[in-house]
Amino acid sequence: MFKWRKMGLVINPQNIADKPEWFDGFAQAPNSIMFDNYVRIYFCCRPKPDANKQFVSYGTYVDLNRKNLFEIVNMAKEPILKLGGLGAFDEFGTYPVSVIKAGPDVFAYYGGWTRCESVPFNISLGLAKSTDGGNTFEKIGRGPVLAPSLDEPFVVTSPKIRKYGDIWYLAYTAGNKWMIEEGRPEVVYKLRMACSPDGINWTKLNKNIVADKLGEDEAQACPDIIFQNGKYHMFFCYREATNFRFAKERTYRIGYAWSLDMLDWTRDDSKVGIDVSDEGWDSEMVAYPHLFELEGAIYMLYLGNQVGRYGIGLAKLDGCLE
Repeated sequence: MFKWRKMGLVINPQNIADKPEWFDGFAQAPNSIMFDNYVRIYFCCRPKPDANKQFVSYGTYVDLNRKNLFEIVNMAKEPILKLGGLGAFDEFGTYPVSVIKAGPDVFAYYGGWTRCESVPFNISLGLAKSTDGGNTFEKIGRGPVLAPSLDEPFVVTSPKIRKYGDIWYLAYTAGNKWMIEEGRPEVVYKLRMACSPDGINWTKLNKNIVADKLGEDEAQACPDIIFQNGKYHMFFCYREATNFRFAKERTYRIGYAWSLDMLDWTRDDSKVGIDVSDEGWDSEMVAYPHLFELEGAIYMLYLGNQVGRYGIGLAKLDGCLE
């Protein structure tokens, strides 16, 4: 079993002073890129809901001191992406966001939200590029780079971008059905994979990449991957499809799978080494893991109760991934 040592909340939206109106609450779906003196953490936040109690979501970032990851040294002054225009796939949100350095530029893959009538939302994946070191991003087009299709009919989301050698890998989530639970639509989604020579044109693997643990209606999300000791290690989150918002035993937990080739994965949750705490901000759920290496150590950023309402936690791996 891996052993993760929880270090506490590294980003707490309730403790950030002088927040702009578009950052009222939540810190969700963390991702990182490294700079000489700081670690930039991208995440998503929300302004207050509108008159109809509807939310939108924006991408933003904070910079953490490399020598003290609990010290915020800088914060975005504006959202990194504007919402889409009337009828656009990202009119009502840009969440989650995954970033990667690409030569002098930074690419951001993000979930674009649109609202629906029979179900609450649909999501496709957009792509934006930064030429100023990841401070601001411009979309490469008005449409998505990956969207619902014949075998992935609903909710293409949770992008996690990695590049190994000359191949870009996009691990993501795609919905395969909606179901009604106590009058409320709930979506079932699974982990998927696509490959690309350029980060823009994608070939889908066209299969679920991780086996179910909770049955065919298990929902899986946020598949982040790191390479160490000759293996690709994937940490993701999963939950029951229904009654997960208020039932602790049915909500998000972190799972684990490994692969030798990024295509065929073996699930082994017994090795994951991190779970909910006995009390506090992550006592009900742990979700949306993101891994990064710093000064020879491996860290995990993750969300706790209510999927990031109380912020982003940090854990450090004792030992290595084998």
